Amino acid sequence: MSKSFGPGIIVASLALLAAIMLSARAWTPTHGVAHRKTTAVAVSAPAPPPRIDAAAVAPPGTVLHVVAKGESVPVVVHKYLAQSSFMTRADLEAALRQRNTGIKGIALKPGETLIIPGMEGAITQQPVPVARGYEVRAIYLTGIMAGSVNGMNLIQRWRAAGGNAVVFDVKDSDGIVNIPFQHPLNTGGPRPYIPNLPKFTRWLHQQGMHAIARIAIFRDEKLVTLHPELAVQSRSRGGAWRENGKLVWTDPSKPEVQQFNIALARQAALDGVDEIQFDYVRFPAEGDQKDASFYFETHPLRHPTKGPDGKPIPAEPTRRSDVMTDFLAKAYAELHPMKALFSLDVFGVMAWQRPIDLAHTGQDIAQMAKYCDVLSPMIYPSHFFGMDGYKVPGDAPEHFISESMERFKKVTDGTGVVLRPWLQAFGWKTPSYSPQYVETQVKVAKENGGIGFLFWNARNDYSKPFTAMPAMRQNPKFFRGDELPKVKREQEKAAAEKPVPFMAAARS
Repeated sequence: MSKSFGPGIIVASLALLAAIMLSARAWTPTHGVAHRKTTAVAVSAPAPPPRIDAAAVAPPGTVLHVVAKGESVPVVVHKYLAQSSFMTRADLEAALRQRNTGIKGIALKPGETLIIPGMEGAITQQPVPVARGYEVRAIYLTGIMAGSVNGMNLIQRWRAAGGNAVVFDVKDSDGIVNIPFQHPLNTGGPRPYIPNLPKFTRWLHQQGMHAIARIAIFRDEKLVTLHPELAVQSRSRGGAWRENGKLVWTDPSKPEVQQFNIALARQAALDGVDEIQFDYVRFPAEGDQKDASFYFETHPLRHPTKGPDGKPIPAEPTRRSDVMTDFLAKAYAELHPMKALFSLDVFGVMAWQRPIDLAHTGQDIAQMAKYCDVLSPMIYPSHFFGMDGYKVPGDAPEHFISESMERFKKVTDGTGVVLRPWLQAFGWKTPSYSPQYVETQVKVAKENGGIGFLFWNARNDYSKPFTAMPAMRQNPKFFRGDELPKVKREQEKAAAEKPVPFMAAARS
């Protein structure tokens, strides 16, 4: 039996149907999930970044910066420090506040314009030329220390104590390059610890310091990890060879490895360092030597020739020392015209010229000395294990330093190279290590032909040398006291302008 519907019911049903259809249009299924349409809601476009008023002009030596949302004083300082003329964040922040007196605290208002001081453009710096016989008095700093506020404080302390130079890592044996360097093989790694080398060398020169850039050459953990094809190869297993289980050695005879390191040295010289120092300029001396395979074994430096009768004359086999000498000849030819000194670090034991040491390291001292300005033997007494009958060689600095220096003088005689030794500034296996121990090393090295000295401490702890310096500074038997030309002129000018005491003038 059918039911009849009145007009009111029909109107209500039609209204309900319209509402359902309208709701269906407002929701559309996508991949089985209903998403609400937003076409009916107006969405505003992203706000454009704040603009600097076209009429605003940055004063000379500054740039204008419009504060973006979320930026604070520390953020702005971090952004501009590397390209500014200021060495520390504190210095740049102080100058920023002085220029922009409205800054209170660290908060900044988005859209406000700041004047950033110290923006003089790209900084350039040239090496300060000195003779190879310049008496260097230096400490060593890691790259991360040299690029820090603590490192700069340490450098200023060393300068005040009588030092005139600093050795700092451009690349250590971990392979991390501490300066900006564009090269296909220099990829990955942290942000350079010394982000603006010309600025750093300029600051060192302002302190009266000779800047020495140390580069660990063939021991390069990062390079062989990223490019195992450039490593020493294993004869037995194939692939990269390991020294006592460690993958750290590039193949010194690989042209790509040599060119990479020379290019890095050139960059440092272009950025104003006064001296390029090569360390680990040798072949690996430990590990399974018979298993180590090198590029030069299949690509010798010498080739057969023909005699007058047309018969072939066999070439002498290429030795490790030949590879090293050939590399240094190329490096010296490229670096010497750049006005920076070129120095080499060598094992102290090489003074004894034992055949096994020469065969492994390739460090033929007499040949190497022909292609550098300065030779720096590492004559740390504690490292002469089992030598000359001493049970504790660290406690015999007089013997090992004098013996080493005398032997190096004989080996390098006639080459014109300067001997500037690395001395021990650490107490490892040396019970007698003290300020007096430091004095003894410096004195004995000088007495036996050394010109200047370099102190090594891997942790950059120079408490004992700092204690020893005041006494050494007063006595010429330790060092002459050479200074950079500009510093010397300023000292002479100050001495000439110093008033003469009345009583002294009366007696003249």
